Amino acid sequence: MKSAVETLNPTRVRLTVEVPFEELKDSLDAAYRKINQQVTVKGFRKGKIPARVIDQRFGRGAVLEEAVNDALPKFYTEAVNEAEINPLGQPEVDITELKDGDTLNFTAEVDIRPTIEIPDYSGIEVTVDAVEVTDEDVEKSVEQLRERFASTNPVERAAAEGDVVTIDLEAKVDGEVLADGVANGITYTIGSGELLDGIDEAVTGLEAGGEATFTSELKGGSAEGKEAEVSVKVTAVAARELPELDDDFAQMASEFDTLEELKADSRQRLENMKQYDQATQAQERVLEELLKLAEVPIPEKLLEDEINTRKHNLEHHQLGQMGIDLAKYLEIQGKSEEEFDAETKEQAVKGIKTQFLLDELVNKEKLNVNQEELTEHLMRRAASSGMSPDQFAKAVVEGGQVPMLVGEVARGKALAVVVEAAKVVDTNGEVVDLEDEDETETAAETVEGVVEAESGEAEEKTEA
Repeated sequence: MKSAVETLNPTRVRLTVEVPFEELKDSLDAAYRKINQQVTVKGFRKGKIPARVIDQRFGRGAVLEEAVNDALPKFYTEAVNEAEINPLGQPEVDITELKDGDTLNFTAEVDIRPTIEIPDYSGIEVTVDAVEVTDEDVEKSVEQLRERFASTNPVERAAAEGDVVTIDLEAKVDGEVLADGVANGITYTIGSGELLDGIDEAVTGLEAGGEATFTSELKGGSAEGKEAEVSVKVTAVAARELPELDDDFAQMASEFDTLEELKADSRQRLENMKQYDQATQAQERVLEELLKLAEVPIPEKLLEDEINTRKHNLEHHQLGQMGIDLAKYLEIQGKSEEEFDAETKEQAVKGIKTQFLLDELVNKEKLNVNQEELTEHLMRRAASSGMSPDQFAKAVVEGGQVPMLVGEVARGKALAVVVEAAKVVDTNGEVVDLEDEDETETAAETVEGVVEAESGEAEEKTEA
């Protein structure tokens, strides 16, 4: 077999392959055996029909077609290996010549991973938010915990903001009560904004048994988006009572004996969260700068597929679970379809560039993923998917997705290498030290957020 490769552009090549006919022998024999099992000829036992009879009855062309279809993947793979290219997706194959007993010639056009030169990233500088936890932050955190332990007690007075009221609702559109516009015994906290616009003003000042009417745009149901006349009746008013902020509260709400210990723990938790956010911010900004430095050509077909995948996953997974369509989503976001398409394309381009560039850096730096790193990553992915580690691991293995997970960790390590070489300062001008045992895993999460098209990933399309 002879093959030659022609570069059509930085991301696409054409392979020209010439195959001597004798190399088709195994595939021809297999074709005759397959046809033998599929057809019946009077006077011959099934599977014992001579080749010349098959040629006469069904045509030599049918045999050649079966043999070529069987042999092409093998010859294509040999040509790819000989040319030392990294194909993306399926090739477009064209048989240019097929002479029985003589030769088989074909061409195969396929997208390839572009050759990428890793830029000098040692001069990258980024600024991130400083890690600052104020007394106000701590008080807010403790107050949120206090809210969780609040109790409610019935009161005989007019309802006020923060009270919990039990209400009955009835919605009318054009004077007609909606079939799905009646609800009784709803518990609502005044000021929470969890129900209809205008309800807070309507129920504030009402005692149990009080009624009011207001107009509001319906947020869901059969008349979603329409103006409705809503009648509300308050059947009960309860005041929320917060526990005293003291040592007894600390013992009730946590494992600590004193309020000061609880506050100290809250401060430490907030610092840890802000440090995590700071690390993520640094990685995102360093990645942005790295992408600006690198020239990364993108195959048109791959980009088209990635855009379609992102749209499909948004419409059929995210929005489907929310019960809205793309048109409603764009209305909520205040975006036109053109703006949405432009944003989706920009995200797809960034995801593909990130993957190509970091994969190249993995190869250049000879970064490997050990079992401990893979296990840690698997555990985190399992937690985010809502599955147990065993369930997730089984699904990954059965779906042949282990290489995908290895790739995610490897790219995280590659980004960590770049971040380590970069200069990161906070808004106070202080140099930030991001060296941490969880840095690789944090970087892997950052990369995932860029590369992933929600439930479908570019990795699935760019596997060589």
